[in-house]
Amino acid sequence: MDTIFLCPEKRYLNLLAANIAIVGALVLTQSAFLPIMANDLFAKVSNPVMDTGQASITIINEVTKETREKKFDESIKNRYPNASVNEIDKGIKHIRLTKYYDGKPVKINVVEINSKIAKDYEILPVLASENLNSRKTISNIAEKSNAIVALNGTYFKPQTGVPLGTLMINEKMYTGPIYDRVAIGIFDNGYDVARIQLNSSIKSGDIKVKIDNINQPRMLSTYVLAYTSDWGSTAPQTPKYGLQFAVENNKITKISTSALNIPQNGYVIAGPVSLLNKFKVGDKVDLQISTIPEWKNVRHIISGGPYLVKNNEVFVDMTAQKLAAIGGKNPRSAIGYTAENNLILVSVDGREGSSVGMTLMQLGNFMKSIGCVNAINLDGGGSTVMYVNGKVVNNPQVKGGIPLSNAIVLTQKS
Repeated sequence: MDTIFLCPEKRYLNLLAANIAIVGALVLTQSAFLPIMANDLFAKVSNPVMDTGQASITIINEVTKETREKKFDESIKNRYPNASVNEIDKGIKHIRLTKYYDGKPVKINVVEINSKIAKDYEILPVLASENLNSRKTISNIAEKSNAIVALNGTYFKPQTGVPLGTLMINEKMYTGPIYDRVAIGIFDNGYDVARIQLNSSIKSGDIKVKIDNINQPRMLSTYVLAYTSDWGSTAPQTPKYGLQFAVENNKITKISTSALNIPQNGYVIAGPVSLLNKFKVGDKVDLQISTIPEWKNVRHIISGGPYLVKNNEVFVDMTAQKLAAIGGKNPRSAIGYTAENNLILVSVDGREGSSVGMTLMQLGNFMKSIGCVNAINLDGGGSTVMYVNGKVVNNPQVKGGIPLSNAIVLTQKS
């Protein structure tokens, strides 16, 4: 194409004409849903050379915001026909619906979050208290977090409240994975789902030992585990033929066959003598923690299991994740996300006449039907409880829900 050179006067006239044409086109195309008159638009153009471009950008941003909200509203209506829909805030919807399976009802609560609209909010897992050995009701957890939405999180040990599976909050690993169970990673700009393994070790010079888990109950006597002050004040008892050492400020301060106190600014390593006997008091050590897959820039991780939807296909692998005991129709909790990166939280009531619960396959099919490209099951059964705007909105077996170890919450960004 030939290059055309214009004199300054003609360039100015062409620029002015082009901007007027753009603004005019916006008025015509958006007049059906924008309460802005043509005179109002042109009133922003006080100086054709300096202001027209900025005014056009402002108008386009306003149109984009309103268009995005309108499309979100339409998508909610299409995905949840015959449901009761309430707006919690812009870009955050609470949906109530009843589905029937073999003629029996199932009551479902859904919260869908469009993060491009609800920019002032963040989703993250939270603990019931400052340490892992604690449980509280979801209302207490939500109020402490100033959350407008909360859903029970990952599995936990009922006797103590210690989460059973991967839990990372604000880039800090609180607990490691068990049975490589599936987890959802929460990033600043989206989400990912995968079965998680721990890739961790402790090093001192040429000595390097694999760390099998963090702040988890011991599963095998051959495992090497790390315990931080989040676990409590004291590490668990050492297994037979084992020992443990305390690390403070990256230096080994004590070695013992008995349980050691956990330093506030350190940790305790416990495992077999055959693996740990090369470490000495005074050694400088380096504890390295990562996951497989290596989720760079992940802010939060919360595990569950099994998969419900994987890469846009219903996929339930409860046997592979050693979760066969949770089959059958039960109250359920789930988390997933759509192709547009909308996050979806779901609670399903069960074990009652008015709502019989879902199987995992039914839940997987439901999550796919509402647009999830990836979704995972969370702790369910008696733990299933959803909180919206100051109250529990589902019907848990225990009124208000049983005390929980952790939850996933939606709260305003600080």
